[in-house]
Amino acid sequence: MYQSLSLCTSIIREGFCSRVKAPNNQSFGAPSQPSASLSLQFKRNRGKLGFNFLSTYSKQSIISSPKKKLSNMKALILVGGFGTRLRPLTLSVPKPLVDFGNKPMILHQIEALKAIGVTEVVLAINYQPEVMLNFLKDFETKLGIKISCSQETEPLGTAGPLALARDKLIDESGEPFFVLNSDVISEYPLKQMIAFHKSHGGEASIMVTKVDEPSKYGVVVMEESTGQVERFVEKPKVFVGNKINAGIYLLNPSVLDRIELKPTSIEKETFPKIASEKLLYAMVLPGFWMDIGQPKDYITGLRLYLDSLRKNEPSKLATGPHIVGNVLVDESAKIGEGCLIGPDVAIGPGCVVESGVRLSRCTVMRGVRIKKHACISSSIIGWHSTVGQWARAENMTILGEDVHVCDEVYSNGGVVLPHKEIKASILKPEIVM
Repeated sequence: MYQSLSLCTSIIREGFCSRVKAPNNQSFGAPSQPSASLSLQFKRNRGKLGFNFLSTYSKQSIISSPKKKLSNMKALILVGGFGTRLRPLTLSVPKPLVDFGNKPMILHQIEALKAIGVTEVVLAINYQPEVMLNFLKDFETKLGIKISCSQETEPLGTAGPLALARDKLIDESGEPFFVLNSDVISEYPLKQMIAFHKSHGGEASIMVTKVDEPSKYGVVVMEESTGQVERFVEKPKVFVGNKINAGIYLLNPSVLDRIELKPTSIEKETFPKIASEKLLYAMVLPGFWMDIGQPKDYITGLRLYLDSLRKNEPSKLATGPHIVGNVLVDESAKIGEGCLIGPDVAIGPGCVVESGVRLSRCTVMRGVRIKKHACISSSIIGWHSTVGQWARAENMTILGEDVHVCDEVYSNGGVVLPHKEIKASILKPEIVM
């Protein structure tokens, strides 16, 4: 059982000093003021990952309340189930709590919702709800937003959870509510979506995004000038459009009257019915978009996310003589001399990167140690893992929690389950049990 969250004092660590500068122009490894930040430290319990608050999320990462809020606006996040596509990381935590850009995936969405005045977020979940709520409990106070859970006893698809959470989503205000898929990462232009929804007077709005190969997806065919959705075409063999459902919706409460409490698809059943009545409208999503529910897309999504930070919040990215391209480094991480970091790298809290290390297109999660002269590219290194001296990990290698790769070991696409020690090279992509 995961342990409840608790407030603790921060820990100042000593280690490698670095010439690489954090966004606040402090060297990584330099002590920071513990009272100015709130963090999350993973804590093991019976071989699994639990949570304790220590020091990670700084004041600037907690979005302050907007001056003007919409009244009683709510949102539902479709959290889903087991997260099998993102294993072995989801063997330790539910998928929405997997780190992305140095914070759990779901916090990106909750912070974006809070920023435009949403007052309550409902999590539609059927797997480990107590873990989700325990983790997010303290963020209710910090963000000033109510977070509750609607638990499915059986999988209800993408529409059934809305019917289950009906009483949590509807109130006397009659405000529309947001629905988001938890795997989606974007710039979340939710304020623009509210304006779009009010302008067309329909019953539902969906965001769509343009793709290069629409034949792989379900395509949304729409009237370009008004955004009115005409129909949906699943994996078209001939070109009918290049816009697909982006997994972000704004719905009037009346949409819930169309959904029964049973396994139902909102994309294949509910939306086509609304579109047939000419009450469904689509807004083309500006900026980047990615479903990060599997490793390859996770790495691509990280690149797009860091590109977005470069354009919109460049001060959050690291700078220094050893930084190449877009790199996000937590202020508590320690970087050794002679490293080359980037492009498209995220280094989490409490990480130690020893001298001479090369990192590119990868995520290094909390508490990881990368030893001297190791090289990591196109990979995800899970919490509290170790990569040995002169070791190499590439080609979508994924290390679960607490994996230890020995010195001079090579991994070519190895997927390693938690709490393993890797003594021999992995020469071709395989799962290490």
